[in-house]
Amino acid sequence: MRDDYLQEAQKVITDPMILINVVSRRAKQLKSGYKPLIESLERLSAEDMALREIIEGKITYQLDEAEEEV
Repeated sequence: MRDDYLQEAQKVITDPMILINVVSRRAKQLKSGYKPLIESLERLSAEDMALREIIEGKITYQLDEAEEEV
């Protein structure tokens, strides 16, 4: 992973655990054949592509709220 992409993505998703989960899920999708949401002139790994998608606002996340027991 490129450090510059990682640092920029951390400005968008500040929680490191959430960032890791979002990047790993998106990288898995890209590796399985999903099309990238951005265009790049350089050849990027799936992880770097996921980071760029986060930086450019193409990927968002939503936390699941735990169901409260009654």
